Amino acid sequence: MWQVLACGAAIVTLSMGIRHGFGLWLQPITQAQGWTRETFAFAIAIQNLAWGTFGIFAGMVADRFGAFRVIIIGAVLYGLGLVGMALSPDAFTFTLTAGVLIGAAQAGTTYAVIYGVIGRQIDPARRSWAMGVAAAAGSFGQFLMVPVEGFLIQGFGWQQALLVLAMAVLLITPLAFGLREPGFAGGAAPERDQTIMQALREALKYPSFQLLMAGYFVCGFQVVFIGVHMPSYLKDKGLSPEVASYALALIGLFNVLGTYIAGSLGQKLAKRKILAAIYIGRAVAISIFLWAPLSPTSVYIFSGVMGLLWLSTVPPTNATVAGIFGVAHLSMLGGFVFFSHQIGSFMGVWLGGLLYDRTGSYDIVWYISIALGIFAALINLPVRETPIHRGPAPVAA
Repeated sequence: MWQVLACGAAIVTLSMGIRHGFGLWLQPITQAQGWTRETFAFAIAIQNLAWGTFGIFAGMVADRFGAFRVIIIGAVLYGLGLVGMALSPDAFTFTLTAGVLIGAAQAGTTYAVIYGVIGRQIDPARRSWAMGVAAAAGSFGQFLMVPVEGFLIQGFGWQQALLVLAMAVLLITPLAFGLREPGFAGGAAPERDQTIMQALREALKYPSFQLLMAGYFVCGFQVVFIGVHMPSYLKDKGLSPEVASYALALIGLFNVLGTYIAGSLGQKLAKRKILAAIYIGRAVAISIFLWAPLSPTSVYIFSGVMGLLWLSTVPPTNATVAGIFGVAHLSMLGGFVFFSHQIGSFMGVWLGGLLYDRTGSYDIVWYISIALGIFAALINLPVRETPIHRGPAPVAA
């Protein structure tokens, strides 16, 4: 258990930590290349969409052949994508590398694949807690990596900073060896009661799965909009770039605690109620942030509160999927739920850039985030967490 948690947490720390800092590159890259914010935002939006799309297939491969191979491929793609992001001569190439390539890389090195291993290797009595530990590691990665990325940009320039990160992300490769699963020795998958298509049809027809997907859409919209656009929002309001770096780091620091608490509470309380509380808490926090006078202090308080609620949706959502459908196809089903999250991410980051270029303000997207938070809280309450009832398997003649 501890080997799985240590290696899985370290992989998520690197993969998620690097991506959480991409907002720091918005202004340096657009100013150097002469692009609009919408151009940068569109590439990151494509990244989130590609992450969700490839995540479905990465989950299928991980369920069939084990996570080890998927993680190795993801690490290599991540390095290539960061190099391409640094050296792209035009917006189209930037979208292909920063968008499609890095999105595919994240699909193989983040939660859906790692949670599949955790779900199969760790006892159900500790599964939600273990998922909280892995999510907390991703949050610690944000706390650790965002200031490092800011330092690299200041010290070496935005291009060289990306090349340094390209080398650092390859450390995921040796960590993948700690997630090799005994049941997948020789590339053979363990016996399962359902095929991939049977498991998929069952989940997509199940109302609670649909509600979880809808809630996760909102999660993606909110966190990626804030993560990518808040540094520019704060700079537009006259605050220094250091305030934005510290704000993103605080989100990561407090999310270490928030995700761990959410995972631990998932062993004791109804996960649907935990999710509803998180979403309504986000709506309240954003409302107060917009209403209160803006200052470094208000930014740091907002970042701390949002940090507690940031990725704390991840453990209860994935643990609920595992509890309803079992763990045989958990990476794939988690990938489908995450695909909905990434559609929301695409909309949040792209609308942020689009509406800013059209109106000169982020206000409309902030208000949309508040409304979506209330919506997500309401739709998570009817989710049924009990295992799905399946009839007896047909007996072979």
